[in-house]
Amino acid sequence: MKKKIAVIGSGFSGLSAAAYCAKAGHEVHIFEKNSSIGGRARSFSSHGYTFDMGPSWYWMPDIIEGFFADFGKQTSDYYQLVPLNPQFEMVFSDSNLSVPENYEEMKQLFEDLERGAGNRLDDFMKDAQYKYEIGMREFVTKPCHSWLEFVSPKIAKSALRLDLLSNFHQFVRQYFSHPKLITLMEFPVIFLGAAPKDIPALYSLMNYGGYKLGTWYPMGGFAKVINAMAEIAKDLGVKIHFNAPVGQITAEKKEATGILVNGELLTFDTIIASSDYHHTEQDLLQENQRNYNEKYWKKKTFAPSCLIFYLGVSQKIPGLNHHTLFFENDLSLHTSEIYEDKKWPTKPLFYLCCPSKTDPSTAPENCENLFLLMPIATGISDSEEMREKYFLEMISRIEKHTGIKDLRSKIEYQRSYCIDDFIRDYNAYEGNAYGLANTLSQTAVLKPSIKNKKLNNLLYTGQLTVPGPGVPPSLISGKIAAAEVEKL
Repeated sequence: MKKKIAVIGSGFSGLSAAAYCAKAGHEVHIFEKNSSIGGRARSFSSHGYTFDMGPSWYWMPDIIEGFFADFGKQTSDYYQLVPLNPQFEMVFSDSNLSVPENYEEMKQLFEDLERGAGNRLDDFMKDAQYKYEIGMREFVTKPCHSWLEFVSPKIAKSALRLDLLSNFHQFVRQYFSHPKLITLMEFPVIFLGAAPKDIPALYSLMNYGGYKLGTWYPMGGFAKVINAMAEIAKDLGVKIHFNAPVGQITAEKKEATGILVNGELLTFDTIIASSDYHHTEQDLLQENQRNYNEKYWKKKTFAPSCLIFYLGVSQKIPGLNHHTLFFENDLSLHTSEIYEDKKWPTKPLFYLCCPSKTDPSTAPENCENLFLLMPIATGISDSEEMREKYFLEMISRIEKHTGIKDLRSKIEYQRSYCIDDFIRDYNAYEGNAYGLANTLSQTAVLKPSIKNKKLNNLLYTGQLTVPGPGVPPSLISGKIAAAEVEKL
C-alpha cells in the first residue's frame, strides 16, 4: 500500500532512505532544517573556494557504487572518481610515510620497515577481505531487532573468523611490531568511535575497504555524491523542503501521525528520522514515546567530535598531498583524552586535506584549499580561545612539514567549526561529529533500535543506529530503514 512518508534530515542516510522508499512506490518528503542539502556532508563556497564541510575520505567504493546500482545507475553517470596516489601521507616526529596506491608497492613499504611484514600484510588483508565480504554484505545489513537475525549457516560458519570478541589493538600486533606500521593499521578505526583496544577485530575490514580497495576522490568533492543521490531521489518523486526544522512528532495511541514544521502540522503515514537520534527522542517526542531516557545516552560511548578549519590560502604549498595525517605525537594518548579523560588534547594529532592538489575547481588559480580536522572529545567546552590555540599549533606543524614560512599571513579565507556548531546545525548530542562508537557493547542488536518501540510507524536511520558511523554504513542504514517500512 502506498504510504506518505516524512524523512527528517537530508544527510546520506536520509537521502538513501528516501530514495529506496520512493522506489518502492511511496510518496516521500524530506525535511531539512538547513538551507542546503547533505547534513554533515554539506558544502559551501566563499572567496572562490569550495569546501566540503564533512566527509573527505572516499573508501569502500563498491558499497557506494552499490547504492547507485540499486537504481540502475553508476557513479560515473554523476561524477568522475579518481584514485589518489599516494593514498595519504603520515607525518611522524622523525620521518614521513607515504602510502602508495599500488598494493605491491605497499607490501614493499611494509617490508622495508619490518622484515617479513610484506608477507604478513598479505595474510592480514586476506583475513580482512573475508571480514569485509561477510561483514559488509551480511552482518551490517541486518535491522538488528534480535540476535536471531544472525542465525544463518553463512554467519554461523563465519563467526570465529569475524573476530567479534577480540580487540583490534591486539589483533594488529599479531601481524606487525614496528610502531609506524601499527599506527598505520590502527588509524582507520579511530573514527569508529573508540580506542583500538575497545574496537572489535572485525573492523580490520576497514583496512581492506580503504588500503586494498584504494582511496578515491570524487571530482568536485563529496557534494557531488550528495547531489547525485538527491537527483536520484527527486527523479523518483521525492520532495525536499529546506529551512524546514521539525519541532515535534505528533502521535495518537501507538501511531505517529505527523510532524510540526515551522508551526504547521503535516500528516504522514510513516516517519523516518535521519536526524540525531537523541534529539529526535528527547526534543520531538513525549517522554512515554521514547525508546531511551537521558540516563541511557549518558552511558553510551560516542565517536569523537572535532575541531575543523576551512582555509583558503593565496599561494600553492609544495610538499602537501591530498590527505596528510600529522601523527608526530602519541596516538594512544590522544585517543585516551577523547574517550576516557574527555578533555582537550595535550599533544594532539590532526588531519589535513588539500583537495586542490587533485581538483583545481576547489580553489582559485595558484591557491590552495585546506581542511584541517582535529578529533576531540564530545561534550567539552568550546570557545574561540581554544579554537585559536589549536589553530596556531596546527599551522606551526604544517609550516614545519612544508617549509612554508608565515603561512598564516597567506590565509585569505578562514572559518572554524566545532562542538557548538555541530549542536546548532545538526542538534548533535554533545556535539558529536561521527555518531555512536562501534564498541563491542554497542554492536548490532546492542545499538539504539532502528524502530521506535512505542510508535509502530516511527523509524530511525543514521550514525546513531545500525550499522554505525561513516558514509557507506549511512547508505546501508537508509536502505535498512526503507526495508522496514515495507514490513509495517
